[in-house]
Amino acid sequence: MNEWVNALVFGAALVAFVLGLSSIIMGFMVGANSENPMAERIEYGYFGVSGLVVALLMVYVLA
Repeated sequence: MNEWVNALVFGAALVAFVLGLSSIIMGFMVGANSENPMAERIEYGYFGVSGLVVALLMVYVLA
């Protein structure tokens, strides 16, 4: 049963890492023609850092 829990935690860590990294990349791709580009960059950056922190916590749980 422990292997299933480890597999699910690894999957959650992988999803959190990919979503965090893609959010940070999307933050750099915000165009200047949007309504409030700085707010969008801050929002994407926040979600990106949050995703990376969750991924690191999941990796810590696996160790």
